[in-house]
Amino acid sequence: MSKQPLFEIKNLKRYFPAKGGKTVKAVDDVTFDIFPGETFSLVGESGCGKTTCGRTILGVYPKTSGSILYEGQETAEMSKAQLRQFRRRNQMIFQDPYSCLDPRMTIGTIIQEGMNVHFKRTPAERNEKVTELLFKVGLTADFASRFPHELSGGQRQRIGIARALAMEPDFIVCDEPIAALDVSIQAQVLNLFNRLQRQHNLTYIFISHDLGVIKHVSDRIAIMYLGRVVELCRAAQIYENPLHPYTKALLSAIPPESPFQKKERIVLKGEIPSPIGDQVGCPLAGRCPNCTERCTREIPTLQDIGDGHQVACFLYH
Repeated sequence: MSKQPLFEIKNLKRYFPAKGGKTVKAVDDVTFDIFPGETFSLVGESGCGKTTCGRTILGVYPKTSGSILYEGQETAEMSKAQLRQFRRRNQMIFQDPYSCLDPRMTIGTIIQEGMNVHFKRTPAERNEKVTELLFKVGLTADFASRFPHELSGGQRQRIGIARALAMEPDFIVCDEPIAALDVSIQAQVLNLFNRLQRQHNLTYIFISHDLGVIKHVSDRIAIMYLGRVVELCRAAQIYENPLHPYTKALLSAIPPESPFQKKERIVLKGEIPSPIGDQVGCPLAGRCPNCTERCTREIPTLQDIGDGHQVACFLYH
């Protein structure tokens, strides 16, 4: 893995307006790097800001403040020509494999749509590329003439992957790409992601709420809670030595591999605080079993405790 980051995310914030002149702090002061060839996973409960973070990095949402550096250049300062290349090289695969496909278009037309904008190819070359991409994602050439409603969920998601690959990207944001699929299909799609990453030297942000699933695809994992990253480290460290109370609670929710294995379930009681308006103290303070008076007054920041393991908790400051 390269030592030069592909993306450098620094103090990224994305706020949305709310009633009464207040703001929803969907992403609040997030900092991390993404290196070429790695799978960087963002994990947390629904509403924690992980999808908003991925979309803000790609420019789908404009950032409120902070810095997004791509290959050392601030994305907000790119020219029109540079932005055009940035959009081609950085793609997204969406959670719902049906709603992201136009039901009136054939699969071949859907895959070709981006190619028509970014590449100068003849119709024959485009059709040949579509056939090649369908084979790469485990489908046959005859799928090009079908419509989305004729496909299963797993097949639709493969089309979403093929559409992203058609742009010949370096980086893909995978937004809960297996959440809507049957359990029997999830492993197949995860294996496909791994194979394509090796073949095309791809870099992924893998967004998920399931620590049990992303264990098999991640190089590093960032745990998000209420718009903030609360723990970040190598994937193995999360499972072997979780530090943040929220991370421990998430891990305890994974079913044991054996029915004879005893596992303590950590339940965080209390209400999740609102992301609207200013936050006072640690966002987990009202639900944390280790809460102190300091936690109710100050917001902990990410601190590196060694070996690249970062945690935002006063227990380790």
